[in-house]
Amino acid sequence: MADVLRSLRLGGRGDPARACALALGAEGVALSLLVGNGRMAEPLWCHPEVSARFEELQFTLGEGPGPDAVRTGSPVMEPDLDRVRPDRWPALLPPALEMGVHGVCCFPLGIGAIRVGVLTVLCDGDRTMSVQQSADAIALAAALTGALLNGGGRGQWSEDGNGNGDRGGDRGGNGGPVLGLFLDRPTGLHRAAVHQATGMISVQLGVTMEEALLRLRAHAYSSERPLGEVADDVVARRLRFNDNDDSSSNGDGSGNGFDDDTNGPYSPGDGKG
Repeated sequence: MADVLRSLRLGGRGDPARACALALGAEGVALSLLVGNGRMAEPLWCHPEVSARFEELQFTLGEGPGPDAVRTGSPVMEPDLDRVRPDRWPALLPPALEMGVHGVCCFPLGIGAIRVGVLTVLCDGDRTMSVQQSADAIALAAALTGALLNGGGRGQWSEDGNGNGDRGGDRGGNGGPVLGLFLDRPTGLHRAAVHQATGMISVQLGVTMEEALLRLRAHAYSSERPLGEVADDVVARRLRFNDNDDSSSNGDGSGNGFDDDTNGPYSPGDGKG
């Protein structure tokens, strides 16, 4: 872990997620930043692919150890998901176990009431996290927090009106590298469509951004589609949310199979099925 923290300070190259996973002895690691007024989790890096899938699952459902860690500001340690109460994360647990996630520990990045991101660690098949692993993960989260909060380095986002992000300069106020290439992102926001779709739904329904995101998530969950895919349909105007008949509709005004009142899906023919 000392080598990883040194790379973080010096802006080391390579695959940071893989390096962190190896240093922690974990099945996987993911880092997400909180961006925008809605403080959406924006993935920065993940390793291996199952970590990215689990992050997407948490983001789509809006529940799990990551959102809980961000909300409470405290680590959420669940190294054995089989021992988690089913009613804690009812929508998340079945698909998480199906994708092979045995246990998860999430560490919020922030100081006090300030939240800047979350570090997610997937536990190995032993479904445990040792005292040393926990201490290393906390140290890593603290280092990432300090780097992200220390001035206008690569960890600091600016956004345009469409939710597209960019980073500031490479150096912090003390003239040294803040995050360097260790946390570099080559492009804008990975979830720009979700940001834009949330704003469009907010206008369509006359609701807050928070409620608009809940509606978007509910649609994605009920239709068993990725959140980003549904967001793309909203942005492309193939899908519109309309409260006149409490349903969302296709661009031609027909129902699309989602009932905002949660009474059941609309069938194309004779109403609710």
